[in-house]
Amino acid sequence: MKRFFVLLFSILLIIVLILWIGPSNILTALETADWWFILIAAVIHMVVIFIRALRWGFIINQTTKFKDNFVVKTIGIFAGNFSPMKSAGEVLTAVVGKNINKISLSEGLSTGLTERFFDLAIAGSLLIIAGLFMPKIRLIAIIGGILSLVITFLVYLVNWKEGSGVWIYNKIHHVISKLPIKKEKLDKLYNRLTTGLEGIINYSTSFSNLKNISFVFILSLMSWLLECVRLYTVFYAFHVQMDFTAIIIIFLLANVIGILSALPGGIGSIEISLTGLFVIFGVPSALAGSIALVDRLVSFWLVNIIGIIFSAFYARDILDEIKKYTISLSS
Repeated sequence: MKRFFVLLFSILLIIVLILWIGPSNILTALETADWWFILIAAVIHMVVIFIRALRWGFIINQTTKFKDNFVVKTIGIFAGNFSPMKSAGEVLTAVVGKNINKISLSEGLSTGLTERFFDLAIAGSLLIIAGLFMPKIRLIAIIGGILSLVITFLVYLVNWKEGSGVWIYNKIHHVISKLPIKKEKLDKLYNRLTTGLEGIINYSTSFSNLKNISFVFILSLMSWLLECVRLYTVFYAFHVQMDFTAIIIIFLLANVIGILSALPGGIGSIEISLTGLFVIFGVPSALAGSIALVDRLVSFWLVNIIGIIFSAFYARDILDEIKKYTISLSS
């Protein structure tokens, strides 16, 4: 029920945005848009998913199984899009990878954390650099960049530093132990998570050499830049000129805000953030909102539709695996 209300709140934010802009203004903007460029933007986003699938396959050493990798990443992104801070993405991607790629759960989680590490590190670094040169959004860019790098450091501790992940969980476990949960369930949870963290670190360490890390960094940077190219293409479809550097910063900031909002997939918060940032850079509000809504249509909602289709074929196996690795905490 709580999840339903959170999703309802996210949808309500989008409705408020549409009402603020004015439905008639949005329709007018859409009528003037070049839908061929919007189609190109959708194709660009599919290329982004292909690159992420290639990155996943490279880390797990299965680059030739591209179809499987694409299915795994699409379902994982879809799962992350409907969880707070995209937190379920890595977990469900690992579960799907176990079924389809035949890898261990620890290997899948290590791969997901490695991907998250590079995504956050690149986003945080670009935001801080941009904040130094763009006074309009300097404060919010630097704050967003610092938060991204802090999370990046935590991911590093969990994924690479032996003992750090267990230490972090011990702090959390101390809080969980205060809850009305049976001791045997707490012990089972503790043993499973600590063992899993050790497996994650072992795989991450074995993978992490200069050649592999460099290639993953290049793929991560390519996927980020292509997402910005997609947004730039949507701008072009609405006949609006925007500096590409500004688009990079706006896109990164909106995604950081979407994650920090803890709303599933940043639904509502990202649309409003994009619109507000576009307006700051001089885009009329009706066009700003229309561009934000269309960009989310060709990125967020497109991959979700594909993810639903793929999940229809693999959902039963996935649910069985989730049940196997989930510990019921009910008394």
